[in-house]
Amino acid sequence: MEFINISLLIVFIPTFFFVSITPGMCMMLSFSLGLSIGLKKTFYMMYGELIGVGLVASSSVIGVAAIMLNYPFIFTILKYCGGAYLFYLGIQMFLSKGKMSINLDECKAMDISAKKLFVQGFITAIANPKGWAFFIALLPPFIDTSLDLPLQLTTLVIMILLLEFFCLVIYASGGKTLAKFLKNSSNVKLLNKISGTLMMGIGVWLAFF
Repeated sequence: MEFINISLLIVFIPTFFFVSITPGMCMMLSFSLGLSIGLKKTFYMMYGELIGVGLVASSSVIGVAAIMLNYPFIFTILKYCGGAYLFYLGIQMFLSKGKMSINLDECKAMDISAKKLFVQGFITAIANPKGWAFFIALLPPFIDTSLDLPLQLTTLVIMILLLEFFCLVIYASGGKTLAKFLKNSSNVKLLNKISGTLMMGIGVWLAFF
């Protein structure tokens, strides 16, 4: 028995991968720590961040499921609002403004005890309102209402955590090559423009397709 729409899942994986790997609070924190204390110790921050992301994602999908079952017209509104929100973030990134754009000046290293790293990762994940908005905006278009909702949402949350962890490791292990690249302000602006353009494209796709 099919419990998830495979065609939707195939589209969901690259879409969320791009959104996850786009520079943001958690990714730049992972990058900064990877450079300052190394990949091995940064895993403690990742564990806390993933638990936080799991909590946010689970809470978001429960809300999304309730809306889809009881208020289907709100689902349509949510879809357009979510697309508009991602488009707005894309514009901010393109202009190198806002929290989603790369700004290495805001990346600060911290105490390296495992406990503090874990707590920092957890707090960074749950205290970021953009994280909640992302999940609420991204999930509805990838849910097939004709199939079992709990199984679909569980699968999507698992995929989200796997992709998030993979992206965190990429940033933390970026090393000196990425650091040298990002030290050039023109490179930072170019990466912001590319990321912003792609984010705007995702926003339009989510709203109208």
